[in-house]
Amino acid sequence: MDLDGGVVMTALIRSHRVLVAIFMSCVTNMASADYSAHPDASALIDRVAERGVDRAWIQTALAEAARQDSILKAISRPAEKSKPWSEYQDIFLTERRAQEGVVFWKDNKAVLASVSKQTGVPSEVIVAIIGVETYYGRITGSYRVIDALATLAFDYPRRSRFFTKELEVFLELAYESGLPLTELKGSYAGAMGLGQFMPSSYRAYAKDFEGDGVIDIWTNPSDAIMSVANYFVAHGWKPGAEVITPARFAGDSALFDNGLKPKMTVKTLAEKGLIATANASSEELATPIKFDGKTGEEYWLGLHNFYVITRYNHSAMYAMAVHQLSQSLRAKML
Repeated sequence: MDLDGGVVMTALIRSHRVLVAIFMSCVTNMASADYSAHPDASALIDRVAERGVDRAWIQTALAEAARQDSILKAISRPAEKSKPWSEYQDIFLTERRAQEGVVFWKDNKAVLASVSKQTGVPSEVIVAIIGVETYYGRITGSYRVIDALATLAFDYPRRSRFFTKELEVFLELAYESGLPLTELKGSYAGAMGLGQFMPSSYRAYAKDFEGDGVIDIWTNPSDAIMSVANYFVAHGWKPGAEVITPARFAGDSALFDNGLKPKMTVKTLAEKGLIATANASSEELATPIKFDGKTGEEYWLGLHNFYVITRYNHSAMYAMAVHQLSQSLRAKML
C-alpha cells in the first residue's frame, strides 16, 4: 500500500469510528430519553395519578422529558471552595446590581408598596431577593423544568428522593393549572421564575397578585413579588424588626459553630464575648455571625428576621448579601 493510500485508509477508519461513536451516543440518548419507561416511573405514575392526574397525561409528560447530561455534570461537580465574605459580596453587592434594582423597584413601585403594606415585608427586601436570585428576572435559567427534574429524579441517585417529590409536585401543578409543561424554564435544579421557587415552594407559597386565577412567577413581576413576600410571611417575618446588628468579639471562636437559628439571648452572647455595638434588646434571641471581611474579621448578631432570610437559602452570607443589598436599594430610593 502506498503512503497516500495509507493516509486515506487511516482517515476512513477514523471517520468510521467517529460515526460509530455518534450512533452509539444517539442510541444511548434515545434509550434514556423516554422516562415513562424507566423502572421507577411506574410507581411515580401511580402516586401522581392517585392525586387526580390523568395517567396517560403523566406518561406522555415523562416520555417528553429529556435527560440532560449537563445537569448531571453541574450537580455532581465537586463543590467549589467556599468564597470568603470579602469575595462573596463582590458578586452581589455591586453598583450595577443596585442600580438595576432601583429600576426594577421603580417599574413595580405600586405593586411593591401594596404588597409591603399587606404583608409587612419591606419592598427593599423583596427586590433584593429577586436581585440576588435572578438579577431581577434577567437570569432565570435555561433548562426546561421537566427535563431538570426528571433527569435528577431518575438519574441522580444521591438526591433522587428529593427530586422525585419535586417532579411529582410539578406534574400535578402543570396538569391542574394548565401550565405549558414543556415550555417552562428554570435552573438546572428545577428552580423557577424570578424568585427561583422549587415546585413544592410554588405549591406552598406562590400567590396571585391580580386575582386573575393565574400565578405566573416567570413573566409576571407582580405575582413574583407577592410570592416572595408570602414566603417570608409564612416563615415568620416580623414587620418593623431589625435584621442584624454589628458586634465586637473577644472570646472562644467555637461560639460561631451553632448553626443559623437564634438560640441564645443577646445578653448571654455578651457574656460569652460577643457584644452588640448597636442597640439590641438583651432578651432577644440572636445567632453569632463571623465573616472574613475586606478589612479583617467582622462580627454580627443575626436576629430573627436574619434567620427568616436564611430560610430562602440556608447561608449566612446569602442572607447578609440580601440584607446589605436591600439597604443599598433603600438608600438609593430615598
